Amino acid sequence: MLKLKSALISVFDKDGLEPIVKKLNELGVKIYSTGSAFAALRSDGSVVSWGGIYDGGDSSAVAEDLNGDISVIKIYSNTAAFAALRTDGSVVTWGDPNNGGNSAAVSSSLTGVIDVEKIFATNTAFAALLEDGSVITWGNTSFGGNSSDVASSLNGEIDVVSIASNHTSFAALR
Repeated sequence: MLKLKSALISVFDKDGLEPIVKKLNELGVKIYSTGSAFAALRSDGSVVSWGGIYDGGDSSAVAEDLNGDISVIKIYSNTAAFAALRTDGSVVTWGDPNNGGNSAAVSSSLTGVIDVEKIFATNTAFAALLEDGSVITWGNTSFGGNSSDVASSLNGEIDVVSIASNHTSFAALR
C-alpha cells in the first residue's frame, strides 16, 4: 500500500473541509489548492490527479513523467495548473495550457540539465528559480508568464536569490 505524502485539494464549497485538513495535517500531509482539481504525491514519488480536467485533474498526457521512475519531491500549483519538481531537478507541468499547464515553450530549461531549485506561482503562471541563479517563467503572459522583457536580468549573470509572487506578478531579488 502506498502512503500519501502530499495532497493538493481544490474545492468550491469548503463546508466540511476542516476535519479532513486537520486529519491530513496530523498525518504529515501538506495541503495545497487549485481551482477545480486535485493531485496527490504518493510515498513512492508518483503522482495521481483528479477533478476538473481543465485545471489539472487529467494528468494522462504526462502520466509517464509522474509514475515515480524519477520521483516527484514537491508539487506547486496555481488556480489552473500544477508543476511537479522531480529529484533530478526537472519539472513536469499539466493543467490549463494557457495558465501554466503547458511549459513547452521553456521545456528545454526545465529538463534538469540545470536543476530547478524552487517554483513560485501567481494565479495563472509559474516561475522557476534554477541552481545557476537564472529564472524561467511560463503561463499566462498577463500574470507573469512572459519575462522576455527582463530576460537579461534573469539569465543568472547576476544570481537571482529569491522570488516573491502575488496574484499577478513576480519580483526577483538579485
